[in-house]
Amino acid sequence: MDRSEKTKLVESLRDTLSEAAAVVVTQQSGLTVAEVTELRRRMRAAGAGFKVTKNRLARLAIAGTKFEGVGPMLAGPTAIALSKDPVAAAKVVVDYAKQNEKLKIVGGAFGSQVLDADGVKALASLPSIEELRGKIVGILQTPAARLVGVLQAPGGQVARVLAAYARQDEAA
Repeated sequence: MDRSEKTKLVESLRDTLSEAAAVVVTQQSGLTVAEVTELRRRMRAAGAGFKVTKNRLARLAIAGTKFEGVGPMLAGPTAIALSKDPVAAAKVVVDYAKQNEKLKIVGGAFGSQVLDADGVKALASLPSIEELRGKIVGILQTPAARLVGVLQAPGGQVARVLAAYARQDEAA
């Protein structure tokens, strides 16, 4: 790779990092191409990305960004998982690491806060943005459903009383 390609790679990674809310640094020694492909497929499905990078180029890309604190974690065969959703990348990496011992979580960052491996696992246990949105919609809809039920109850009672009087008149 010549200097211009390296510069383009660093700029591309820096642009990707500027859009990300969270980064997870992993060591992935021994993963086969099929295993990395499967991990990338899961990441894309969750709205995240997974990049195997050269440590020196990754350090250049994170320099001056909110993720600068993960620089010391970039040693050995590393890869970076990142996502706009603060929880998505962490969830996929933690789930995959449980299934495949070749992938190890080194740490990460949530904004400018640096996380160790346990911090990444704690981040993965939080609900995603989509789950939170669903819960908020459910909370907002619950009072409306109860209100409709309360408003419909008197009308239903009146209808039952009228039906009872109609049956009495038919019987008489």
